[in-house]
Amino acid sequence: MRLRRLMFGTAAAALACTVAACGGGKDTGSSNPPVNTSATFDAGTTMAKLKDAGKIRIGTKFDQPLFGLKGLDNKPTGFDVEIAKLVAAKLGVGADKIEWVETQSKVREEYIEQGKVDLIVATYTINDKRKERISFAGPYYEAGQDLMVKKDNSAITGPESLKAANARVCSVTGSTPAETIKKYVDPANVVLFDVYSKCADALKNNQVDVVTTDNVILLGLVDKSAGAFKLVGKPFTTEPYGIGIKKGDTKFCQFIDDTLKAAAGDGSYEKAWQDTAGKVAPDAPKLPDLDTCS
Repeated sequence: MRLRRLMFGTAAAALACTVAACGGGKDTGSSNPPVNTSATFDAGTTMAKLKDAGKIRIGTKFDQPLFGLKGLDNKPTGFDVEIAKLVAAKLGVGADKIEWVETQSKVREEYIEQGKVDLIVATYTINDKRKERISFAGPYYEAGQDLMVKKDNSAITGPESLKAANARVCSVTGSTPAETIKKYVDPANVVLFDVYSKCADALKNNQVDVVTTDNVILLGLVDKSAGAFKLVGKPFTTEPYGIGIKKGDTKFCQFIDDTLKAAAGDGSYEKAWQDTAGKVAPDAPKLPDLDTCS
């Protein structure tokens, strides 16, 4: 299975990576894709409104190394950020006209419904519950839930080992992984924070034994741990990441899907990966099959 091979290859790359080779958690690169200044859209569409405004508000994470991490220049970097820039550029909006809005897991649907953002690219798993409130374009990436432990922990070998070890497991409020992990542990042993960086701190300080979320997020935390953490490398879910938009905006959804397909064809999708997450996991993924817009 392509996804599982990608996950294991990515995990191996992270575990083999040394601080010297991978930069010890330094900010990942970023680029500004060429802006489609001649873009034209049907009147009344979201695309036309954004093009005419000449700016866009995009929600992303500020604490997700390799996917969405706020840099020293106060701007986020990562794969999600680069994907968002590609969409903005196709709208005719340059990267310097993007207003980046931090969107933690628990507020993503709310921010879209309230119009605080125009779209969200934030390790945002597509699922039926969320689709009751918003729509998704994509998916643009497929991840899988995994476990992160301290480097000397040999007791945790996968989700089935958590109960026997009476493990305290940390995740983020409102996230899919926080709900999924309850199948494998006593709910009293689930610790929730608002951001994953707090989970990493709790693991470092022995307040929890395990951190769980999508493997790509954990890879970023492993990379920044300077060898203190490791990925178990036994993903147990499939997590398709989508781009969140207003519910029922099928024209905007189709525009984003067309942008993703074009990016996969012209190499800009692969470049977005190589400039960011590719510094830890060099093998670029393929764009997943896109869902039908609804």
